[in-house]
Amino acid sequence: MTRSKRIPAMLVAGLLSLGGVGLAMSDADDDDSHEREEHRRPSGGWVRSRPDVAPVTNATYREECGACHMAYQPGLLPAGSWVEIMQPAALGEHYGDDASLSDALGREISTYLTANASDQAHRSRARAFGVRTADTAAGVGRDLPRITASVYFRREHDEIPARMVTDNPEVGSFSQCDSCHLGADRGVYNEHQVRIPGFGAWED
Repeated sequence: MTRSKRIPAMLVAGLLSLGGVGLAMSDADDDDSHEREEHRRPSGGWVRSRPDVAPVTNATYREECGACHMAYQPGLLPAGSWVEIMQPAALGEHYGDDASLSDALGREISTYLTANASDQAHRSRARAFGVRTADTAAGVGRDLPRITASVYFRREHDEIPARMVTDNPEVGSFSQCDSCHLGADRGVYNEHQVRIPGFGAWED
């Protein structure tokens, strides 16, 4: 092939190569777009959301405490609060119920909760739960600490009307996290996975 014919042939080959790269990039963009759509699907919420709070990993805690209510992630309260809640006397009057445990079970669960509490966490949302309000600070003769009393929880839920939660028979209380947060059991609490029973999606 002569030099004059070789140059156009090389140009054609180069253009075809660029076209292939363009198609590959287009496919990648389509995949990214599809992935973004997957995240936004109304039926399933944000499918691949990373947990905001480390999920529960202790089987004993999940079994013992999850038998009566959602096994709240340790990162939803600071260590001092978990210590108070896990005191034998406090377990005997656990928010109106008797949740007494054997010494061995109590020690295992308390150790797990305090080691993974919000003030020990690395995830920013869990750390936010470590800030305590005046009524959840240490004191004698007061109620046990509550997740719903934390500064962060109150700030995140202050615009939600009572009719959607406390007056809603399908929810009943702000402590029923898994009634509205689709990913609560996995530690996912972002607003894109909130579906309030009877009202649907909620975005702040």
